[in-house]
Formats: sequence, C-alpha cells, structure tokens
Amino acid sequence: MTTTPTNPAPQPKLLPLVQDGNRHGSRSYLTCLFKCGNACDHPIPNTSDNPEFKDVIASAIGRRAVVRGAAIGAGALVVSVGGAGSLAAAAVEAAAPAAAKGGPLASSKFSPVAPNRRDAVVLADGFDHNVIISAGDAVLAGAPAFDINNLTVDGLKRVFGWNNDYVGVFPHPKNKARALMTVNHEYDDTAVMYPAGRYTQAQLAEFGIYWHGMSVVEIERGRVPGSWYQVPVGKTTYNRRINADTTFKLTGPAAGHALVQTTADPTGASVKGTFNNCAGGMTPWGTILSGEENFNQYFNTDGDVPAGPQLASGQTLTNAYTRYGIAKSAGDPRKWHTVDDRFDLAAEPNEPHRFGWIVELDPFAKSSTPVKHTMLGRFKHEGANVVVAKNGNVVAYSGDDERGDYIYKLVSAGKFDPKGVVGGNEKARKKNMTLLDKGTLYVAKLTGNDADQSAPTAPYDGSVEWIPLCSDTTSFVEGMTVAEVLVFTRQAADLVGPTKMDRPEDVEVNPVNKKLYVALTNNSNRGTAALPVNEANPVGSSMVRTSPVSAPTSASGNRNGYVLEITPAGGDHTKPTATWDLMLVCGIPDAPETYFAGFDKTKVSAISCPDNLAFDSQGNLWISTDGMPGTLGGNDALYRVPVSGASRGQVQAFLTVPKGAECCGPLVYDKDQSVFFAPQHPGEVSGATFEAPASTWPHTHDFPIPSVCVAYRQR
Repeated sequence: MTTTPTNPAPQPKLLPLVQDGNRHGSRSYLTCLFKCGNACDHPIPNTSDNPEFKDVIASAIGRRAVVRGAAIGAGALVVSVGGAGSLAAAAVEAAAPAAAKGGPLASSKFSPVAPNRRDAVVLADGFDHNVIISAGDAVLAGAPAFDINNLTVDGLKRVFGWNNDYVGVFPHPKNKARALMTVNHEYDDTAVMYPAGRYTQAQLAEFGIYWHGMSVVEIERGRVPGSWYQVPVGKTTYNRRINADTTFKLTGPAAGHALVQTTADPTGASVKGTFNNCAGGMTPWGTILSGEENFNQYFNTDGDVPAGPQLASGQTLTNAYTRYGIAKSAGDPRKWHTVDDRFDLAAEPNEPHRFGWIVELDPFAKSSTPVKHTMLGRFKHEGANVVVAKNGNVVAYSGDDERGDYIYKLVSAGKFDPKGVVGGNEKARKKNMTLLDKGTLYVAKLTGNDADQSAPTAPYDGSVEWIPLCSDTTSFVEGMTVAEVLVFTRQAADLVGPTKMDRPEDVEVNPVNKKLYVALTNNSNRGTAALPVNEANPVGSSMVRTSPVSAPTSASGNRNGYVLEITPAGGDHTKPTATWDLMLVCGIPDAPETYFAGFDKTKVSAISCPDNLAFDSQGNLWISTDGMPGTLGGNDALYRVPVSGASRGQVQAFLTVPKGAECCGPLVYDKDQSVFFAPQHPGEVSGATFEAPASTWPHTHDFPIPSVCVAYRQR
C-alpha cells in the first residue's frame, strides 16, 4: 500500500503581482477565452421570445430583500465590498478556524475557511489533503517523464490530460483498498502552458487536441484514513486514456442520420474523440457519464461555410451554427482546423453535429467502446446525472450551460434491472447501459406562484412543466423529425416555450430527499448587448476589454448565481410536473438581495458562481464555485450546505483552492471521510505568462499544473 510521503511539502516561490480585471466573477480573460471561447462576450445565441427566469423571480427578490435584510452582527463570516479585495493572507492565517470534531464528514463541525487569495489549498482546521495526480503524470506504460520543454503527441496520449474537471470514483470490484477514478480533461491554455517561442502554432494545435479527453486511473488508500494515491502504472490493468484517437459509438435515434455523416464516417455510426468535457455523473450500473460542453469553439473556420440543405425545421446549417455559438475563427487561439480538416467547417460541415452529446464510459472494461447518447439531445451539456424513479424507469437530468438556455430531462423507456450492477449479472448490466438510448426527452418551463412573498418565512417558489420534445420514435415539435430534434435540440426547445435560465450547470438529484438541485452559475450581463472586445491582442497583458459593472440585483442581472431546488410531483421524477423554490441567492450575505433558505445571514460564508454540486450521506449539498469575485474575498471554494432542519441554508466554506483556480469535482466519500476535488487552471490570471506565472501550485515546478486532490481529517 502506498504510504503518506514523509518529505516536507514543496513550498511556493514568491510570485509577481499580476493585475486581473474581470467581468464574470473572478474569471480572467484567459479563462474565458480558452475555456468557452468568450461565450459571454458574444450575443446570447437564444434570440427566442421565450420567458426568462429573471421575469419569474425579479419582483419576489425585491420584496424578500425588505423582510430578510438582517443586519450583520459581531463575528459574521462576511467581508464588505470595499475591503474584501485587499484581504491579506496574514490576516486569514491569524483567523484560524476552530478544530473539527470527529465523525462523518456529513456531521462534522468546522469553522468555515475565511476568504483568501493564497496560492495554496486552504482547508478548515483539522483537515488535510494530498495531490493524487497532476497533468503530465503517467497513466499508461511507456509514458515519458513530464517535461514541458520536450512534449510529443505520442507522449501526451499516455499521460494525464490538462485541466481536470469532473471526478468520479467507483470502488474496486475485487480490492477494497483500491478504487477506479475517472477524470475529465476540459481544455488547454496556450497562453500560460508553454515557454514562449518553444513550439510552433501547428505543434500547439496538435498538443491541445491530445491534452483533451478523459482518464481512468486506479487509486489506492494511503496510510492516513481518507487519503488516496495513484497506483503505480506498472501495477494496474485498469488505467485508460481517452483521447482524440478513441472511437466512440453513436447510439440512439440520430445515429446514422445524414446530419452526422462525414467524409471519414459516411455511415454516421462512430466518432473519434471527445472534447471540452466538463462535469458528469456516475450511473447505478457502474459507468461514467460525461458532458461535452463548449465544443463549438473548436469548429471555427476562415473558409466559406456551405449553407447546407433546407431542413424540415426550416433551418440551414449556417443559422444552426449560429444558435450553437459556432462562428468564424477570428480570435480563435487554437486554430485546430489548420492541422485537421475535420475542424474546418468548409471541409466537414457536419462534424460539429458529432459533438455536444453525453458520453458514457465503462471504467471497468478497458477495451470497451464508449458511446455518445443522441437520445439526451445535443447542446452544451455541463454533465448528466441519473436517478431511478419509483417505477424503475431511469431519469437523466442535464443543463445547457449557456446564458438564456434550458434544463432538460430524459425519461427512459426501459426499466433499471437492480441485478445489472458491477459484480452482479453482466448481461443485465449491459442492458442497463442501453437505457439512455430510448425514452422521451423533455425541456422545463417554470412559472412563479402568486402567493404573498412578504411573509418572512415564505420562499419564492412556483411550478415546473416538463414539455416533451420527442420520444425515440415520435417528434412532438411541429416541422422537425426526431433526428432533427436531437441534433438541433436548442432550436426544437425554442419552439415549445420553455424558460430561459441563467447558465444551468450541474443538475443533480439528492440521494436522501430525492429533490433536484440546479446550479444557475450567473448571468451578469443579462439582457445586454455583447461586450466590446479588442481583437488586436486577444491574449496577454496588453489585452484591453471593457464591461459594465452592475450591482448583483435581480434587475441588473444574476451576477452571483442561484441554487434552484425542484421537487417532483409525488416524489416521482417521471411525472411531467414539479414545484420549485429558490434555495440560495448567492453573494455577499449582507447584500439585501441575497438569501440562504431563510438561515441567519450573519452566520454564513460569502459565496458566488455555484458550479458543480455533490451530496454526502446525510443529503447535505456541497457546492464548488467558478468565479468568486474579488469583492467576496478572492479564491474559489468548496462549501457544505444542509438542505433540511434548523441548519438549512447554512453555507460554510470547507476549503479554498489556489490563486486563479476553479474548484472542480467535487465528490464526497463520506464513509471514508474523503472529499475529492480538482483545482483547475491554477494561475490562469490575465497578464500571467509561463515565464511570469501568477501561481506555481502544486509547487512541484516553477509553473502551475492542474491536479486532482483529496481532503481528509488530520490524524
């Protein structure tokens, strides 16, 4: 068994002061450019007249502010707008939280971590962490030692990819001391990853293609309970690297359709690779679901794009591209189409239709072919999560992570076989793996209640109608075939009147109370035109951009994010109706519009930009953030929030991640008292370069490296 290292942890070097103006929380221009192609700097792709969530909640938030604007008392865990941005690391360290109590993580008492801007992982007192694996570490035999100055495509196919995001962990089927961890690799950033002038543009494009994908890594318990470490590559047969060469099978009604046929695959039956994989989920039958999110940014072109045939919906390829945010390549830093024709729309106009799906991977079968499920629709999937309904049907939820887009669910036609799990009946398990290929796809329409919101204890709530788009055999959208609904899901949804949401990211069912929780990360420039961009120098310290700065109010935009709680009718997720309430309105606690499920606002941590969600054994909600504004104290964090009882809404920061990083993951292994989390893009701060980094975390090199970590109680 791997033991905890005895050598002292590497120490960070002194870092230069780097200025970082921002528009969307603390996200830097570099993150916006490379992660999503500056999606928020462009016009909202959804130009339909469908109702917006802001119109449903705006007046209620204003009324709630009057009755819930509690004064901040002594000892409150908040920071004023004026002082938070200059919070010193020394002051944070001086305010060390109280020691944690024993017991499961779900019920452990800890004092929240104070906001900070340290280049380190900072945990609640009484907890520690270790790095499990970092980008460039070996995954397969024959992997070269990581050397950023001497990269090769062949080497990248064998190592852990860049910018780890989702983390899923399944127990090992035969060894209780081990587990299988699957991780997404979302994107690369050529501005800070490489020494200046070391590689050509063509080399950077090729490297970027292969930094993407997924990894399956076998891990084992460390000496300290709750700790985990990578199993040496030579001692595992499970490790796998999913990259641009991996063949995926297309399944469901759109598989084989003319819209997904290309020169390389005239049958439309298979796809090479998966890109921009963000969040995901673990199925009851032991597979990983992964969402292809900002795939649109890889398919830009300088050539003429063919309009394509007129579709049954009246769409042409050119206006379909626009609805998905696919545009010309001006400002595209990667230019993959210069090294591979399939990313050139002039050469392969259908290639984008082969991305934007939910991917399913069996981590227990190294030689298995992963699939892309067309039945779940095509859009910017943050991820997908499934729940087995009362009648045995499987329901898969997913959000389209775009300003003004929608929340979806698929109700399977078949039923889950409880025998079809890892270690159970393998034939039944294979059948369970097909459950997401047939069923009915729905999109959500939310309406608000007219009840008096001035009552101090009344939440703002309303109803949900799930509008059917298509089954595997029948389209419910006039003028569109089943395949068109699934390939052009955004356009199909536009036609049936669902509610435009504020970047619906993670959508997860609580395993204890069976309610659905949705992270609506933000929509800071809701209703405004595109932000002006200086394209003369889209990367680097001299980049100039401007943006409006508005207060985080319901009228000006959802700048800090919401957490939505949805209760299915009768507790049945297959039903076409549900109710909703706004559990959290994030931001600075003493701001009048913030709301924490009615909990005392003087006793909560500041939180902004909720991104990924997880639950522990008692049903507590764990929230990781992506874009904490400097006005809230600095670095992104992971929070625990009870959803029931007297502590419902008590937001407490459990850990913060290094400077410039996003807190990805997370996953709570409550029985083992382990919390997996994955700091992504450390040091991705505008103005930073490889030679002048804003971070060196995890302090193994003189430049930052994304890594997967696990937190646990100190012993």
